[in-house]
Amino acid sequence: MATLDTRTPPAASVTTTPPSSTRARVVAMAVCLTAAAAWFRGLGVPADPISIFFWLWLVTVAWRWGVPLRRHLEFAQDWWPALATLLFYTYTRGLADGLGITPHVTMPITVDRWIGGGELPTQRLQAWWCGSTCADQSAGRWYDTLFTATYVTHFVAGLTIAVVLWLSSRAVWVRWMRRYLALNLAGLSVYVVYPMVPPWMASDSGAFTPQVHRMSGRGGAALGLKLEELVMGPIGNPVAAMPSLHAGTAFLIAFFGISALASTWRWLLLLYPLAMTTALVYFGEHYVIDAVAGAVLAGIVMTGCRVWERRSRHPAEQAA
Repeated sequence: MATLDTRTPPAASVTTTPPSSTRARVVAMAVCLTAAAAWFRGLGVPADPISIFFWLWLVTVAWRWGVPLRRHLEFAQDWWPALATLLFYTYTRGLADGLGITPHVTMPITVDRWIGGGELPTQRLQAWWCGSTCADQSAGRWYDTLFTATYVTHFVAGLTIAVVLWLSSRAVWVRWMRRYLALNLAGLSVYVVYPMVPPWMASDSGAFTPQVHRMSGRGGAALGLKLEELVMGPIGNPVAAMPSLHAGTAFLIAFFGISALASTWRWLLLLYPLAMTTALVYFGEHYVIDAVAGAVLAGIVMTGCRVWERRSRHPAEQAA
């Protein structure tokens, strides 16, 4: 894995307050966000690392409008190891289902039936919330829109948090990126050795009845989102289901925020992974056990990184 520079940056580079006026910054940010919104509505939410990094870089340019050009190049200098790591994850993930290992089908069904008292939680949620209209993507209700919005945040939340931290505190940014990248690489290693069929695919193959439907795009129309663009074509992997990195990333965000903040309100961050897990199970994207595995993996990553930092030679990073 590419190694992020863990040295404490000079005081002048820890914060990046631009010399430009507040008005110039507001105008630059408004132009940037308007362009991003138009892109997302026209072409879809970006799910590949290159597109996401491009837009994050533009956000930093707008936020620091007026600084010398060389300061804007700091983004590429600091972020290229993370981009290289996520590109490795993305393309290796797409190859992981072609290594000759038979994808697992029955284990998650057995476990989730035990969790659901004899019925898969996905079957129960779809019976409650969409019934006979589950196969109709245009029949989404208000909660489908909320769940779809939650599902989509996976593709941008982790790196959006990263860019905010990069603009405010490089030391905290390093700690977050270490955890975020470690989670993705750990998930990739499991995908390679334990490919697993998700609920919608198992249902399509007749592994259980009644049938469940893949509904992650059900609330996309109301948001003007093109969810099909998130599938990522040939570099996707439909059997990269255990653990769920949608759930794992959401839990990692909550765990990191809880460990970094002091307010008692910080515990409300747990609502995010709970909402994400509900969306994943309801939409037929993951079993409950996949989300539990994602939460456990996020906890292991948090603990492992904390232990490593406490034993490292960089006291500035010996915190949560």
